[in-house]
Amino acid sequence: MIKVMKFGGTSVGSEKALTSLAAIIEKDRGKKAVVVSAMSGVTNTLIAWTKDPRPADGLIEELLLRHTSAVRPMMSEEALDDLETKLRERLSGLERLMSNHSDIANRASAQDAISSWGERLSSLTVASLLRARGVETVAMTSEEAGIVSLGQFGSGTADLETTARNFKLNVLPLIEARKVPIITGYYGCDPQGRPVTFGRGGSDYSGAVVAYACNASVLEIWTDVNGFMTADPRIVPGAKSIAEMDYEEAAELAYFGAKVLHPRTIEPARRKKIAVLVKNTFNPEHRGTRIHELSKSSGRMLKSVAVKSDLSIVKVYSSEIAYSPGLVTELLDSVNQAGMTMYAISTSLSTLAMAVPGHDVKNICERLRSLKNGEIEKVKVKSEVALICAVGDDMLNIKGVAAKVFKAAADVDANIEMISEGASDVALNFVVPGDKAEDVVRKLHERFIGA
Repeated sequence: MIKVMKFGGTSVGSEKALTSLAAIIEKDRGKKAVVVSAMSGVTNTLIAWTKDPRPADGLIEELLLRHTSAVRPMMSEEALDDLETKLRERLSGLERLMSNHSDIANRASAQDAISSWGERLSSLTVASLLRARGVETVAMTSEEAGIVSLGQFGSGTADLETTARNFKLNVLPLIEARKVPIITGYYGCDPQGRPVTFGRGGSDYSGAVVAYACNASVLEIWTDVNGFMTADPRIVPGAKSIAEMDYEEAAELAYFGAKVLHPRTIEPARRKKIAVLVKNTFNPEHRGTRIHELSKSSGRMLKSVAVKSDLSIVKVYSSEIAYSPGLVTELLDSVNQAGMTMYAISTSLSTLAMAVPGHDVKNICERLRSLKNGEIEKVKVKSEVALICAVGDDMLNIKGVAAKVFKAAADVDANIEMISEGASDVALNFVVPGDKAEDVVRKLHERFIGA
């Protein structure tokens, strides 16, 4: 059986993290592939450069120094010289991309190509470190592995079946030969060979894509927390880690605020019933959270509560909403085509309400008001709201669950601004004023989960 181990930015971002990473990989003697994120902060630096292009000499040297410095104490001079040579060769490709920077800020394809470079550097660095410690590794870019990404630049989706066929040729023979491929996360390539990234945090999704393509028995996501928690410990100090979760429970929490893993990670794993184990690189002995197919109830109404803050509700008013289904489709498409996220949607006779990120409101309102069909009467915005995601076992079949949850919100004087119920069997999502969100989380945790 094959295991896929994915290490996030904090897990490759320092000498301490890389020491722990190496020990974790060395300890596992089975067949495996490793997926790595860029070092913490590197992708942000690259994206910032694409928005304000300038001569790249200083940035190139900064990236080289950052990667070599992190592993210098753990490698011989000979091994370090070899890594530096490989990094300089790879960085020359980045420098060539950056040299023609006159219109990069307006080219999504160039932005994706440049922002993918952090993973290209970290895969080389991790592979060299492990090789210096006696692990036979092969650093592989997404191009070399054969990860295919389709869709828009900045938010691509993996072509799972084509990727799996490519892996049979490019990756599985290495694993069978007991070599460890160290594969770049975050991006794949479209049919024209252009890098298409999976969005911020997309290396978790890359890990799931690799696990799918390898027919892995387990996907380990190594991060800097002890798995999923019953609530954000910054809000609820007594929050505890959750030993196991169903795929859908984890996906709901990840999408609606729990910053443990990228929400798209779940679907490729669920398709092949691959268990996902979320573990802490800095506390590897902790059991973490195991995500798999569960059929037995935990006996608790709620298992975890998450919050997504800094949202706004955009309300579109039109007397035609109930009688013109095509209008609702047009309104939603106007937002979707701009690549903006809607976290909840609600309709009435004459109103469509959307919970969206606060920073997207201006753009969304401009797009909605630009529709020339004359059917939109007005657009209103309620700012500074937060979405609460309450997750539990089979919630739709628990009598009175919504009433009990909303009663807890009322007990802290939080008005329910918007409700999304019924779309998921395991989650109840609702919007409250932003300044009441943490009070609601604490009350729900206290009443239904326990201190």
